Amino acid sequence: MFVRIVKLSFEPTKVDEFLNIFETNKTHIRDFEGCEFLELYRDKIHNNIFFTYSYWTNEAALNTYRHSDLFTTVWTETKQLFNNKPEAWSVDKLVSLP
Repeated sequence: MFVRIVKLSFEPTKVDEFLNIFETNKTHIRDFEGCEFLELYRDKIHNNIFFTYSYWTNEAALNTYRHSDLFTTVWTETKQLFNNKPEAWSVDKLVSLP
């Protein structure tokens, strides 16, 4: 399982705009071929910092998404709202206990 974690930090006045973008596109992202799971988290202390957490069948599936029209559209809208450079990690899931 290929897992992607992305940290996004927004201008505080732009948080609602980001949440609207995510709400509009979350189903399209989740339904993208190769995406098996998608979640959005919000930092408990800094409410302008978010994390996306997604599972992909493999790195190629993620890269296909990252080169898609959907990603280009969402990222173009989202990156205008940042107050810091996004950070991303690609990790392999080793253990999961329900």
